[in-house]
Amino acid sequence: MKPRQRKDTEKDMKFKLLEPDDFDTYTPYFRNQSYDLCIYTLPSLIVWTNSLARHFVAMREDMLLIYIDYPKGHIPPHLIMPISPEREIDPEELSAICSSTDFQTISNIPESYLGRFGSEKIAPFFQIEEQPEYEDYVYRTEDLSFLKGNKYAKKRNLIHQFEKEYVVKNRVTVEKMSAATATECLIFLEKWCEEKDCGENRDKGLASEREAAINAILNIESIGIQGILLRIDGEVNAFGMASNLNPETGVLHFEKAFSRVKGLYQYFDRECARRLFGESPLINKENDMSIPEIAHAKNSYFPLMRVKSFKFTLV
Repeated sequence: MKPRQRKDTEKDMKFKLLEPDDFDTYTPYFRNQSYDLCIYTLPSLIVWTNSLARHFVAMREDMLLIYIDYPKGHIPPHLIMPISPEREIDPEELSAICSSTDFQTISNIPESYLGRFGSEKIAPFFQIEEQPEYEDYVYRTEDLSFLKGNKYAKKRNLIHQFEKEYVVKNRVTVEKMSAATATECLIFLEKWCEEKDCGENRDKGLASEREAAINAILNIESIGIQGILLRIDGEVNAFGMASNLNPETGVLHFEKAFSRVKGLYQYFDRECARRLFGESPLINKENDMSIPEIAHAKNSYFPLMRVKSFKFTLV
């Protein structure tokens, strides 16, 4: 199914499918971006372009416009916030952008934007609707790196059991992900998906995440993502991939580990915090995709805050 054709602006602007080869071209737009939802990292936008959701981009004056199209038609196409390295776009200009591009809706608007402009400046142009399914979990890097205090006692106990069984016996190695490790990581991902039953017919969220993770693995050296993997007896049993959202926050895009290995996830999560976020005081672990199991796991690490997401629809 082809994406709906959009009206061009006065600049005869054209949208194109976002691809890995576009990383260098669009990186300058993201260097000073101010939005604190995980979607506003260029690596995330690139890897989440797949068979279930496709991201299209266009350069317009001093900003980058992005819309999301859903080939299977279950959600209408919509914009996300414009990305500008120089300024923030006010509600009146957002409204004009929607009109000129023939979109009714802007999605994934962080709560901080509402805080800066206030509903009184937004309401003349848009209806405001919360999107709980896109609410991000944010943690202190220090908390996840050291797991201090009684609230993390169970996590530390599981880590101790894992270390006793595997680490002390020199059965574990942790290394950087690279193009050379791609095949092994893909094999592990397929085994993990069998364990979690993440085929499209089972859960579209997990199926889409699987495609995104494959994209990230195959392009890890060219789109600004850093990753680590963990081996037990030489075999990949976990991997994690991250990128920077802003100077204070990194995003943990993917973190997979076999649940059948006791304590592995807890040990590996601590390693990700220590090895991937040394320069970021905060870690954004994205949203829970409205999957209760994922929500429970994220809450068990006691997030510092949740970043709410909103949708604007033209009045």
